[in-house]
Parts: sequence; C-alpha cells; structure tokens
Amino acid sequence: MVATGSSEGEAGTQWAALAGVTAALAMFGAAQGLSSPLFTLLMQKQGMSPGLIGLSAAMMPLGLILSASFVPAAVRLVGARNLAVGCSLIGALCFLGIGYLQNWVAWYIIRFIIGVVITPLYILGEVWALSLAPPSRRGRVMGVFNTLMGAGYAAGPFTLTLVGISGWAPFSVGVGGFMLCAVILRLVSSKLTGFEDDGQPSGSFVGFARLAPALLLAVLVSAAVQQSTYALVPVFGAAYGLPEAVLAALVMALSLGNILLQIPLGLLAERFGGRAMILACAMATTACALLLPLLILTPLIWGVLLVMGAVGYGVYTMALVELGSRFKGTLLVTGNAAFALLWGVGGIVGPPGAGLLMQGIGPLGLPVVIAGLDAVLIAFALYRSSQRRAS
Repeated sequence: MVATGSSEGEAGTQWAALAGVTAALAMFGAAQGLSSPLFTLLMQKQGMSPGLIGLSAAMMPLGLILSASFVPAAVRLVGARNLAVGCSLIGALCFLGIGYLQNWVAWYIIRFIIGVVITPLYILGEVWALSLAPPSRRGRVMGVFNTLMGAGYAAGPFTLTLVGISGWAPFSVGVGGFMLCAVILRLVSSKLTGFEDDGQPSGSFVGFARLAPALLLAVLVSAAVQQSTYALVPVFGAAYGLPEAVLAALVMALSLGNILLQIPLGLLAERFGGRAMILACAMATTACALLLPLLILTPLIWGVLLVMGAVGYGVYTMALVELGSRFKGTLLVTGNAAFALLWGVGGIVGPPGAGLLMQGIGPLGLPVVIAGLDAVLIAFALYRSSQRRAS
C-alpha cells in the first residue's frame, strides 16, 4: 500500500510539473506571438519599406539557427533549469529594450537576441514534456502541449488588438509573458530533473542525423510547408480574386485547425505510432495541397484549410512523439536542438522558394511546392522503413 501511495504521489507530482511547463511555455508563446506583428506595425508606422521589415523578421529565425547547436553544451554548463529561467529573463529585458530604444537599427539586434533566447525555451520545453509524459500517453500529451503553445501564440496578436501599439502597454504584455514563464519554471524547477546530468554522451548534430535522418527531414518539411502556407495562402487566394477580408480568414482557418486537431492526432499516434502518423499527416497535407486550386472558390475550402493547418504542423508533432519514444537523456536534448535548427532552416528557405515558384508559374506554385516537399518526405520515410525491415 505504501508503494502504491508513493507511486500515485510521484505520478501526481509528474503531472503537476508537466502542467507547469506547459503553462510556462504558453506564456512564452503569447509573448513571442505578440512580437512579430508588433515589430511590423511599429516599423510601418516609422515608414520603413517592406524589404527592411522582412529583413527584420528574418533576424529571429537567424538567431534560432545560430544558437540551436549550442543548447546541449549550455545545458551541461549551467543546467537546464537555470538556462530556461535565464533565457526567460533576457526575453523580458529585450521587450524593455524595444520600448526604450525606439530605433529600428537597434530592433534588428534585439530581434536576433530574442531568436537566440527563445531557442532553449522551445527545446527544453519540448524535452521536458517528452520526458515527463508517460510513454502510453505521450501522443496526447504532446498534442495538448502543442495545442496550448499554438493558443498562446495566437493570443499574442489578439492581445495586440486590445492594447494597441502606442505607449508601454504592448511592451508590458511582452515583459509580463516572459516574466511569468520564468516564475512558473522556477516554481516547478525542482521536478524538472533527470536528463541534463545523466552522464551519457550528447553526440553531435551529424551523429544524430545518422541515427534519425527521416525525423529531421520531417521537421524540415513541416517547417517549410507550414510557414510557406501561412505566408502565401493570402497571395494564393488573391490570385483567384478573393476579397481582403476572406484572405485574412484563410490564415485564421489554418490556425484554428492547428489548435483544434493536435490532440486527436496525438491520440492516433498512441494507437498507430509516430512513424505511421508522420506518413499519414504528410499524405493528408499533399491531398489538401492538391485540393487548394480545385476548391479555393467553394465553401469546401474552409474544411480543407482546417485539416491542412492541423496535418501540416502535425508532421512536426508526430516527429516529436517518435523522438521521445526512441531517445532519452542528453541525446534527447541533442535531437530536439537538431529539430530547432532544421525548423529554422525550413522557415528561411520554404517561403522564399514557394514565392519564387509562384512568380514563375502563378498561384499553382504554392500547392506544387507543398505537395513536392511532402512527396519527398513520404518517399524517404518509406525507403528508411524498407531498410529497417531488411536489416
């Protein structure tokens, strides 16, 4: 009986820590979600050109890419908890800097720093969620985690519509989001142990790529597809003559599908496995992409976009589930850092590549890129599966 009570207490503590991590990352997501439209609106107000605004937006993923490879070493040096809390506090200071330094040149540097400090938060938040989740419930846990992260991210722009961009109100929201993240992580920090000091070699990114090339390709494709879709679906719709209000709703439908359907996808992953669900999501994304030009002028497009928003990002969620089932300890940190790096690369190369193809062949360039990328992922995943069966 004592052992059972101890086991139930440990399980309760585990769920409490998991809830704390999820809440902390939702606060961080809200702060980050607020930052992108805030910077854009502020720079537009200062009369900056779209090119300079776009270059400013690239500073955050650039910081993400450059810092991802250093996260495993930083965890070994200062510990995961100290790293996460410290990055949250630096994020709060960045928003203070944005408010004080009403200078677009300084904002370039600050956006880069924000990209650097959010990377460990992304990586460690996902690692903690994967480590704390019971294996039998990992799919639904990651579904809930990514749903709340998505909701937090969506709450950022919504908050901006309430507080506006004038005065200290929007910056205070950003500061508050990062501060709450730091406080919550500190409160649950005693339970967030076990993986940073397990004594196992963390390995290199190249070494991890040899172990799980299909997972890294899945992350790259998911990032390129999702960010290309969000950036260019309005352009795609405009080419078919849709009004401006409908163009904004197209993106909202993608976001809504992403938020609502990650948990069902996670439950399916528990039943069928992460590998099978990566293939299923990639196939569903391909089908949705091919339906875009056929249904864009019909009411059915809303259902297509809901599913597309879910399965496009679902490829990444399923890759996380598979990562957690295959790797543990410091190698899990290395793998998640590699995920962050590939996500940044996909975000940088995907939208420009899709945009250039749309310039060349018209609006069909977007579904061609999406379907092509997912077809490559499907083919490579099937090839790796056949290799494993042969061995």
